[in-house]
Amino acid sequence: MPMDELKLDAAVENLPEVTEFVTASLEEMDCPMKIVMQIELVIEEIFMNVASYAYAPDKGLVTVQKSFDDEPRALNLAFIDSGKPYNPLEHKDPDTSLGVEDREIGGLGIFLIKKNVDSINYERRDGQNILSIKKLF
Repeated sequence: MPMDELKLDAAVENLPEVTEFVTASLEEMDCPMKIVMQIELVIEEIFMNVASYAYAPDKGLVTVQKSFDDEPRALNLAFIDSGKPYNPLEHKDPDTSLGVEDREIGGLGIFLIKKNVDSINYERRDGQNILSIKKLF
């Protein structure tokens, strides 16, 4: 399947459009609902971080690219922005054995993303943040 691309403002109110862009294809491919829900969580975490922090206090664009592999069946997603350089994978995972009040603030979103995808990669190229994930289904 070829790569599809969606370009839009990195704004919180555009989350439903991004989610629909990805999940409509998954539903057409009879992707199990559990996987769709995991992907929706991943999209929300990544997109909300870009919308909230990449360009703050300014506005900017985000590009979402999706493609599919046949064998094994997998979704490939990339979130690309030209905002501040930020590699979320550099942060150590939170200590989930601690109570909420004892944990440092932040880091739980990327931890949840890592737990719900099969691979995740970050690169900074040509002035852009590129966060790519792969989810088998």
